[in-house]
Amino acid sequence: MIKREMYMSRIRPFIGTELIKIMTGIRRCGKSVMLELIKQELIEFGVNPAQFVSINFEDMNYTHLQTAKALHDEITQRAADIDGKAYLFFDEIQEVKDWEKCINSFRVSLNCDIYITGSNAKLLSGELAPYLGGRYVEFVIYPFSFAEFMELYKTIAPDEPIPKCFQKYLLSGGMPYLANIRYADEPSRQYLHDLFNSVQLKDIVKRNKIRDVDLLERIIAYVMANVGNTFSAASLAKFLKSEQRTVAPETILNYIKYCCDAYLIYQVKREDLQGKQILASNEKYYIADHGIREAVFGGNMKELNLTLENIVYMELLRRGYKVTVGRYGDKEIDFVCHKRDEKLYVQVTYLLASDDTIQREFGVYDNIRDNFPKYVVSLDEFDMSRNGIKHRNIRDFLLAEEWI
Repeated sequence: MIKREMYMSRIRPFIGTELIKIMTGIRRCGKSVMLELIKQELIEFGVNPAQFVSINFEDMNYTHLQTAKALHDEITQRAADIDGKAYLFFDEIQEVKDWEKCINSFRVSLNCDIYITGSNAKLLSGELAPYLGGRYVEFVIYPFSFAEFMELYKTIAPDEPIPKCFQKYLLSGGMPYLANIRYADEPSRQYLHDLFNSVQLKDIVKRNKIRDVDLLERIIAYVMANVGNTFSAASLAKFLKSEQRTVAPETILNYIKYCCDAYLIYQVKREDLQGKQILASNEKYYIADHGIREAVFGGNMKELNLTLENIVYMELLRRGYKVTVGRYGDKEIDFVCHKRDEKLYVQVTYLLASDDTIQREFGVYDNIRDNFPKYVVSLDEFDMSRNGIKHRNIRDFLLAEEWI
């Protein structure tokens, strides 16, 4: 278990407060481990573990607590036996019907500190807002960054040089459990494939009562094949029609939203940098973990440019940036990144192998006159920075503590 300090540093200021701490993210990305790390910190602060109440709602032993009333009665009774504050940990809370009602009741009636995890973004939209508006803080947990991956992979292959580690990361991705099977190729592929099926079935099909599973599978396959490419629901509808599947663009958008709600894929909107407005169509999509894409559909090494782009995008999210795709005239910047007063631009490519490529990748910044950092990131080993634009090897970029 590695101490995921990037997340702990954000959660720590809220430990012990009355705000409900909610950790969301794709299934198996390490949310349960975050609960264990929080417990460790509490013990270090002097809290007695007897004050902890922990329930994982995927455990069949707790099936009888999967209604608000049953959970409320159980926790109220257990909290009464605790000397001092009760610390409540609920894993995969979305399995409990009307859970938000009893969580709000605990907040009001008990002397408690509440931590919950869930695998669906709806936790914080339609379900939660009416009951807990302004009374919670959310932390999205992502699969391992390259730095976190290295921390574990080096315990398995201590002599492996960084480029070889990165090659492994390109294929395996960052799902934490892979360290338990020592990143062995075939078991890793099997695990990621089964994980994908679980997300698709439990968090998308079952949760949204989808009947046309074949259509969902086709849409997910198309999105994954086109990671990092702009496309519209209309163009996807046209593609499906060529495969004898007639479907309305609105249905496609709904299915994609269900996938986004399950944190399987992320939508990135396009921003007109001249008109300073968000464009209404042709978004880009990235997958939460590129290892899942390799296990289910393959092609990570064949389409290395898109895989690198996906990795950089997820790293930007991990570091707290809001990200858009930038358009200026006929030129497109891969990522325009905002965080409070910070801003940076990132262009990702495989290799700067020719003068034309160098001109294209650096040239996207020709009309951007501000003084915010501008990066071109690639697999090249030599620094080709020019005209104030920073060039970085992607491994160095991902491992850097800061970019500003």
